[in-house]
Amino acid sequence: MSEFAAANTASMVLFVGNPTNVVICEGFRINNAAFTAYTILPFLACSITCFIALVVQFRSSKYIPKRLDVSGDLDVRAVLSDPIGAWVGSFILGSCLVVAIVVSFFRVDVWKVTLPFAFAKFVFDITWDYYRYTKKKSTSGQLTTKDSDDEFELTMAEDELVLTHLKAHRIIPAAIEDSQTETRVPEEMQTAENISLSSAAHQTRSNTRSNTKQTDTTVVRDSPPRSQGDPSSSPSHFVIAKRKAKKFAKRFPTINTAFPRLPFALVPFAFSQFILIEALAHQGWIEIFGRWLVIATDRQIYPTVWLVGVLGVILCNCSGTNIGATILLTKIVRHAILSTPAGAEGINLNAFNRAAAIALAVASNIGAVSFTFSASLAGLLWKQILKQKGITISQKTFAKWNLLPLTIMTIVGLGVVSAEMAVLF
Repeated sequence: MSEFAAANTASMVLFVGNPTNVVICEGFRINNAAFTAYTILPFLACSITCFIALVVQFRSSKYIPKRLDVSGDLDVRAVLSDPIGAWVGSFILGSCLVVAIVVSFFRVDVWKVTLPFAFAKFVFDITWDYYRYTKKKSTSGQLTTKDSDDEFELTMAEDELVLTHLKAHRIIPAAIEDSQTETRVPEEMQTAENISLSSAAHQTRSNTRSNTKQTDTTVVRDSPPRSQGDPSSSPSHFVIAKRKAKKFAKRFPTINTAFPRLPFALVPFAFSQFILIEALAHQGWIEIFGRWLVIATDRQIYPTVWLVGVLGVILCNCSGTNIGATILLTKIVRHAILSTPAGAEGINLNAFNRAAAIALAVASNIGAVSFTFSASLAGLLWKQILKQKGITISQKTFAKWNLLPLTIMTIVGLGVVSAEMAVLF
């Protein structure tokens, strides 16, 4: 929980820290350096108060033990299966972040910076994995490539041999009246039979491995000859696909590990938020919401800070993600500014614009530390990563532990923004 809160709170400082910051800078026409200057004080205040709230919540020893019992020497380097790949990847990532931060002040799109670095890392992973494979280096630090290939071929040969023999010797119940009549096996029996065959194959392979370790050679009886048209005489499509997948994993372990973990499922989710907001704008709801904002705040600084800030935190949970909430509120505030009559007295549109923008920047970042995982894409990714590590956090637990930090950060962060607006305007 501390990791999640810290990452989302710190993302409000830089233009490239969060996609919502990009939306705000573009929508409100704020310079990147000015954005950092506006958000640095709210970030410090929110970080300190969030730390205090987390200390209070997890002060009990049942959450954080007073002392960690560590036995033995811990070798951090031993954890790295590929130190060279780790160093190169760290260098590429660090260079990408530095270049992205620098060029962001020159109005260069972030994707134009990150895409070349991502492509360079992809090419390096493929090249380096294939180089290690051809040079017979171990991908796990224990087995050579030749041993790995022998182990892989033995596994596939045993799987195919055992399944073939079991299928050849299975007995299908005959009809009671005529034992020679072919009887159709129900689908349920076939499913159970397939499961038993797989279990038997796994057990037989284990026994075979155990016996093989004690001998120099392995003798396999030839199976009875079968006709060429017999489907059992050739490997199944599943076995072929499994064989190719294992070969690919042996040759390109980095790609095989990283590619399935990419958040492809979040892409249509993010696109749907943009589509829904554009639909609201097309139907005229943005104009209605803009008039409501003008009525509620009268385009004054302090009502704008607190109303936009609180709505931003709430909408992060209701609008899909903080990106959707930010786009929606940005369009509403922009309409409220554009609908202002020319020469209106007592209205400082520049102050109104800045107050709404910085309040929304604070709300969209701390709003990710909210009641639902879908309050931000970071929350959905964080949940997915924890699931891969075997850690499960329920929605109720997530909301309970975020309630106190979110409430305190909202009050303190918007209070600091109000103080900044009072000094500037």
